[in-house]
Amino acid sequence: MSASELYSKYTKVWIPDSEDVWKSAEIIKDYKDGDDVLHLKLEDEMPLEYSINSNSNQLPFLRNPDILVGENDLTALSYLHEPAVLHNLKLRFLESNAIYTYCGIVLVAMNPYEQMPIYGEDVIQAYSGQNMGDMDPHIFAVAEEAYKQMARDEKNQSIIVSGESGAGKTVSAKYAMRYFATVGGSASETNVEEKVLASSPIMEAIGNAKTTRNDNSSRFGKYIQIGFDRRYYIIGANMRTYLLEKSRVVFQAEEERNYHIFYQLCASANRPDFKELNLSSAEDYFYTTQGGNTLIEGINDAEDLDRTWHAFTLLGVKDAHQMNIYRVIASILHLGNVQIVSERDTDTCGVAKKDEHLNYFCDLLGVEHDQMEHWLCHRKLVTTSETYVKTMSKQHAINARNALAKHIYAQLFNWIVDHINKALYTTSKQHSFIGVLDIYGFETFEINSFEQFCINYANEKLQQQFNLHVFKLEQEEYMKEQIPWTLIDFSDNQPCIDLIEAKLGILDLLDEECRMPKGTDQSWAQKLYDRHSSSLHFQKPRMSNMAFVVIHFADKVEYQCDGFLEKNRDTVHEEQINILKASKYQLVADLFQDEKDSATSTMKGKASKINVRPLKPAMKIPNREHKKTVGHQFRNSLHLLMETLNATTPHYVRCIKPNDEKSSFTFDPKRAVQQLRACGVLETIRISAAGYPSRWTYHEFFNRYRVLMTKKNIILNDKKETCRRLLENVIKDPDKFQFGRSKIFFRAGQVAYLEKLRADKFRAACMMIQKTVRGWLQRAKYRRMRKATITIQRHVRGYQARKLVDILRKTRAVIIFQKQYRMVAVRREYLKTRNAAITIQAYTRGLFVRQVYLELLLQHKATVIQKCVRGWMARKRFCRIRNAVIYLQCCYRRMKARRELKTLKIEAKSVEHYKQLTSGMENKVVQLQRKVDDQNKEYKMLTEQLTAVNMAQTTEINKLHKELDRRQEHQGDENRATSLQEEIEKLHKELKKSQAERKILADTSTREKAELQQRVLDLEKENTLLKHEKEELNRSIKSESKDVAEKFTQETAKENERAKKELDEERSRYQNLLKEYSRLEQRYDNLREEITLIKQTPGHRRNPSNQSSLESDSNYPSISTSEIGDTEDAIQMVEEAGLENAAMDMTIFLKLQKRVRELEQERKSLHAELERKEAMETKKTANEYNSTPDNSIPDNEQAVEMAYDSLKRQELESENKKLKNELNELRKAIAEKAIGEDPTNDMENAYSVLLNQLKVANEELEVRKEEVLMLRTQIVNAAHQKEDKVTEKYEWKRSNENMENDDAIEAYNGICETNRLLEAQLQTQIKQHEEEVERMHTQMEVLKEEMNKQQHILTQTLQMSPEARIEYNVQQEITRLTNENLDLKELVEKQEKNEKKLKKQLKIHMKKVQELEARTSVQKEPRHELTRQVTVQRKEKEFQGMLEYYKEDESLLFRNLITDLKPQTVSATVPGLPAYILFMCLRHADYVNDDQKVHALLTGTINGIKKVLKKHNDDFEMTAFWLSNSCRMLHCLKQYSGDEDFMKQNNARQNEHSLKNFDLTEYRQVLSDLSIQIYQQMIKVAEGLLQPMIVSAMLENESIQGLSSVKPMGYRKRSSSRLDGDSSYTLEAMLRQLNLLNHTMCEHGLDPEIIQQVFRQLFYIINAVTLNNLLLRKDVCSWSTGMQLRYNISQLEEWLRGKNLQQSGAVKTMEPLIQAAQLLQVKKKTNDDAVAICSMCIALSTQQIVKILNLYTPVNEFEERVTVAFIRNIQSCLQDRNESPQLLLDFKHTFPVMFPFNPSALNLDTIHIPANLNLTFLNRV
Repeated sequence: MSASELYSKYTKVWIPDSEDVWKSAEIIKDYKDGDDVLHLKLEDEMPLEYSINSNSNQLPFLRNPDILVGENDLTALSYLHEPAVLHNLKLRFLESNAIYTYCGIVLVAMNPYEQMPIYGEDVIQAYSGQNMGDMDPHIFAVAEEAYKQMARDEKNQSIIVSGESGAGKTVSAKYAMRYFATVGGSASETNVEEKVLASSPIMEAIGNAKTTRNDNSSRFGKYIQIGFDRRYYIIGANMRTYLLEKSRVVFQAEEERNYHIFYQLCASANRPDFKELNLSSAEDYFYTTQGGNTLIEGINDAEDLDRTWHAFTLLGVKDAHQMNIYRVIASILHLGNVQIVSERDTDTCGVAKKDEHLNYFCDLLGVEHDQMEHWLCHRKLVTTSETYVKTMSKQHAINARNALAKHIYAQLFNWIVDHINKALYTTSKQHSFIGVLDIYGFETFEINSFEQFCINYANEKLQQQFNLHVFKLEQEEYMKEQIPWTLIDFSDNQPCIDLIEAKLGILDLLDEECRMPKGTDQSWAQKLYDRHSSSLHFQKPRMSNMAFVVIHFADKVEYQCDGFLEKNRDTVHEEQINILKASKYQLVADLFQDEKDSATSTMKGKASKINVRPLKPAMKIPNREHKKTVGHQFRNSLHLLMETLNATTPHYVRCIKPNDEKSSFTFDPKRAVQQLRACGVLETIRISAAGYPSRWTYHEFFNRYRVLMTKKNIILNDKKETCRRLLENVIKDPDKFQFGRSKIFFRAGQVAYLEKLRADKFRAACMMIQKTVRGWLQRAKYRRMRKATITIQRHVRGYQARKLVDILRKTRAVIIFQKQYRMVAVRREYLKTRNAAITIQAYTRGLFVRQVYLELLLQHKATVIQKCVRGWMARKRFCRIRNAVIYLQCCYRRMKARRELKTLKIEAKSVEHYKQLTSGMENKVVQLQRKVDDQNKEYKMLTEQLTAVNMAQTTEINKLHKELDRRQEHQGDENRATSLQEEIEKLHKELKKSQAERKILADTSTREKAELQQRVLDLEKENTLLKHEKEELNRSIKSESKDVAEKFTQETAKENERAKKELDEERSRYQNLLKEYSRLEQRYDNLREEITLIKQTPGHRRNPSNQSSLESDSNYPSISTSEIGDTEDAIQMVEEAGLENAAMDMTIFLKLQKRVRELEQERKSLHAELERKEAMETKKTANEYNSTPDNSIPDNEQAVEMAYDSLKRQELESENKKLKNELNELRKAIAEKAIGEDPTNDMENAYSVLLNQLKVANEELEVRKEEVLMLRTQIVNAAHQKEDKVTEKYEWKRSNENMENDDAIEAYNGICETNRLLEAQLQTQIKQHEEEVERMHTQMEVLKEEMNKQQHILTQTLQMSPEARIEYNVQQEITRLTNENLDLKELVEKQEKNEKKLKKQLKIHMKKVQELEARTSVQKEPRHELTRQVTVQRKEKEFQGMLEYYKEDESLLFRNLITDLKPQTVSATVPGLPAYILFMCLRHADYVNDDQKVHALLTGTINGIKKVLKKHNDDFEMTAFWLSNSCRMLHCLKQYSGDEDFMKQNNARQNEHSLKNFDLTEYRQVLSDLSIQIYQQMIKVAEGLLQPMIVSAMLENESIQGLSSVKPMGYRKRSSSRLDGDSSYTLEAMLRQLNLLNHTMCEHGLDPEIIQQVFRQLFYIINAVTLNNLLLRKDVCSWSTGMQLRYNISQLEEWLRGKNLQQSGAVKTMEPLIQAAQLLQVKKKTNDDAVAICSMCIALSTQQIVKILNLYTPVNEFEERVTVAFIRNIQSCLQDRNESPQLLLDFKHTFPVMFPFNPSALNLDTIHIPANLNLTFLNRV
């Protein structure tokens, strides 16, 4: 193609710019060969004439099409040059916020200066196992590629991270190590990966500092080798460091800081353990304040020290060693504050008097103060014959002090690195390693010194290695594809390297000058000028004789020679080092033990005053070794590093600093281009552009450019030939492309040309489509308009006719209306005039009457006023006179009272007066007392008389009443007439009164009636108002009630949802625990298998990786107190689990010890009770003997029983001693197990000892219990016998006495008996009291002991530090709570044990009753032994749904029905047949009341199912089959449990089949847990089947053919695109897999609810995996992908509807993916679009929405990119959302499963057992 074809109108080009480096422009006039000017138009519409040099004919760079801009790989660009690379990086960084970009094999990382949510555990899991081109560029992708190549090629790998200070090298290396630590975590429990990560905060603290470019800049280089074993688990690591910037310890530039550790110590100076460091604020020290500000915004140095401390602890550094490290660092700060002052002359100096910092320095390092003070200001000069001690000037002494500080810090730095390596070292054999190199990038400053020279030298070596590796990869690619290639010319920097490191090079001359006694920087610079002035890479500055210029691969750098020799020598005075060697602290002495005596340089000047002469002249050492210089050491370490890197496969990460202001997402093109040139990215582009940078597979090329092909050229079976024909027709120059074995290779710019042809073809097609569509639209529009016009005309004409008729009708009506209206108006006027006249007359008449009335009223009021005024005046005069009289009376009475008061006071003071008063009072009291007595007597007499009188009166009154009644009967008739007349007169008077009252009432009623009518009217008005108000209130109440109801319903819905979520969370937690339990069980079984293999196979084997976790973890079902009621159950569980399955649980031993202690206490109490009983018996017998001398000696039988009891006690004591001895043996066995070397054998021995001891202890405990019960019964029987004997004796005595004395004797005996009973009661009360007193005493002693312990603990804790005190208190609280927990557990277990025993006793009694009934029936009819011939046909009618088997057939039952059963065997029978058969066997065991058989049957069933599932752990059909049977077994246990809640749907026959004797609730829970584990395993198997299909079927496969088109991918191709498209999974394949899963579950009768939950989980996995890939892949974020996704999701929804699974909630789990697909398809331009997106994407988080918008990439030219302003608008709209910061969905999340109760409709007696199950040994009952 000629230039005129490429540089045509509308083509975009790049032109240089002083500010933006490169600026885009558009050609507005076609270019022709020979033109001197190119007519351009800038982006701001400004025209520009770009001049072209006629000699070079250098045209501007062409710009790539917009479709290629923003690619993940820079090599995918068609035009490969600097402006294209810069623009692509800028676009990705600013618009897409993508900080990572591939450039061939290099990962370019831009520092965002902002925390990005792309480094979480979910992102690591998303990148794990993916190919490098499958996901977007990321540091995790590079780390995964290195890890995968290490495992695949078994070759060591290295990741080289380089860049400027502040570019993010340390962070990138840290994330790479985090990825390795997560993916390749250690197999053992040594936590090597945590130690590797813990080294980062330590190295950042001691090796990082704030610079002007970075707040956390690494001031050293490091290379970390992470070692892996054969299984590619991390086993160790090693670190190498390079060129620590020691000068920063004593000097910092403006706005910079010293190393972080100094500021961390100063910020934590107030800590109690740092008091001995004598530190204060960082502003008080010279070495920390030279840069100005000592703080970094957003950084807390004290918290960073805590992290450093924790990291040291994790690496095994003890607190004491850490304190020693901090002592050394603090001593450096104090050394910097030591003041050196000049003395008399300038050549001498000394330390200021009483310098406390020197004292602190010497104390912290443990050196002698006087010696250090002396040698800080003096130095020793050694000659051949004499040794001189010379004073130093102040400046020399300060330099020496600073050199000592640098040397101490450097030695400490190396010591820490060595100890980190020791902590990360492993004795295991390393199979391979991955190295991470975090090294400084190319540096150039205004003043460049020795450090910059070494850094740039290292970058020269790395760049050479990088160029060779890139060239090698290009060569391998061309040879692999069998393409002819020629040598590519690339810039070789070997001459520059030779200039530095060759013989007599810069470093060689520098070392030679350092060896010279009088060597100076100036003389060394002169040698450089003389030696290398002819070199192409060396220049001498024009204006300086103390500098030189080296032309590096990146740029020219001018180095100042000042200080080169001093930094290269790194000289420290030997005397100061010797003082430090003699330190009393071992750490300080160790830091300098390996130091060699460095040669001190002689200095000019006079000798000091002290001249030291040796006794004998020292012999001259002929070949003395000189100390290795810094340059020599750095060169050797760099050569070693290069050898290591050359032996590995390198992976490159180039970190770019986008700006110098550290502002987030700000791009400075000048700084970026400078770094791209320096780090080799543009060199990679240049090498790629020199060959064939664009590479396409034939399938991708065919799919992308098939629009350019004609039908004749297409050969469907041979795409390679089809592509050849197309390219030969389109590109005429054959050198522009090459055909390889699997790819087509293009020169630079050819893909852009093809894209242009493709766009032109699409444009022409679009124009044709637009032309046709527009014509069709116009014709359709014309037809529509014509039809509409005719319709409008018809309607208008009809409207006009209807309008005329309407007018006529209205005119007639108007005339009638006028006539009537006029008549009404005249009548109204007349009536109004008449009413007005009547009204005027009424008002005028009323006015006259009111005037007359007012005159009369005024006269009446005047008379009233006169009357009142005259009365008021008279009353006022009377009151005035009365007041005057009263006042006079008061005055007179007051005068009289005063006189009487004086006389009374005089009398009151006299004694006689008092006597008279008192005598009178005494007499009065006596008289009053007498009166009271007399009155009392009179009162009594009067009351008696009154009662008598009352009695008489009552009798008389009764007589009088009788007489009155008789007389009234006689006189009634005479008085009746007179009384009637009187009554008539009274009635007349009352009638008159009532008439008068009636008139009054009538008047008042009329008046009140009028008032009431008025009131009624008012009330009606008020009622109407109230009705309106009521209606309004009703409306408002209704509206409010609706709102309240809606709010209430919403709140209730929210509460229900919240409760449901909490329930789901609880279920998920429980099921996750079960999942973890099953995982640990699986791990344990695997380890058992490994142990057996290790035992069987000879040779050295590696210990199982998770052995330590099994020994320390209690997640495995161990024999704990929470699961086992007592030691009996413990032994039973151990025997069932076996020696190997039983895990150690120390609670057994604690419980055993506690049980033994309880037995001892019980034995002691019984022993004491026996002694008390014996004492009582002896006393009773003695009393009996004393009272009855005739009594004979006790029987021999009683003596024998007493002897037997004593022997039993002795046996109990001996057995108790045996128990103690056995417990001690058990402890010894456990201790030997802990000490033993072989953990497996010792574990088995310990288990065997444990089992034996537990069995023996249990047996002994049972024996002891029985003996104690026997003893108690014997004691009670003996007591009863003695009482009987005593009563017999008394009866015998009474029978022999004379009958005459019987009464007296009986009375006497009764009194004696009562006395004895009272004495016995008294004695029992006394004993109880004594026992209570003893118990209280013991409690007091126990409390005293506890109080003493607490006091002792309190004193100890008071002496501790606060942190230790808190820790100790926490430990004490933990022990107390554990003891309380054990006690509570024991109580619960005892209660459960008692309950079980009672149940067992009840069952035993029931069994006895049944046996008795059976015996009675047997006596009537003899019963024959049950055999297999029971199941004859004539008894089928009586089949009770039970199956019987013998004990010896139990294993055969489990083998035929569980272990060896295949699902196909019972596929044609009833679903869940094995569960039904097992339950019928269980029913028979319950029927015969055999608890052991029930336990064995259920336990064997559960263990058998676990074994089958473990054997077939990847078989979905087997898992589904046993999940169905487990659920059916669980349903049967519920349905036939006898619980009314589960029997509601049973029929009568099923209720008869319920379990009778056993409550199997606990086994229901065990079966439920087993079902959950099977469900989780089934989900895992289904996930493994589906996951490889999801991405290909949902995102990559073209469900709608021709919709999507492939874009160029560059060097990093997707794994799926490397193959032909036919081999990838399609949506139909995934649907077939879902159909298979559904068919399998339905075939085996799994409950529909469980099937729905399975597909809900699977669809969530599909949603999570698809969405996560969408969020991490830029190539699939396009409109066409959204269309494909929506189609695929609709197919999945259709499948759910077809399978009747739409109610499962699976569609709801797909909601995020649905919204993501919609987001890819909606408009993304205006604010309305943003609001619509925010309201639509409620299931997506803000980060996910922004990420999709940032990744959105147009596939065709007709699509538009999403603008940055639109994304910012979306972020502002969504900023109020409260969401988790997680970007990706957790595809491992599992929903909690529920097993709803689903009873069976089948009766157990109707189930048929097929013969192919081989269960003929089962008998029907």
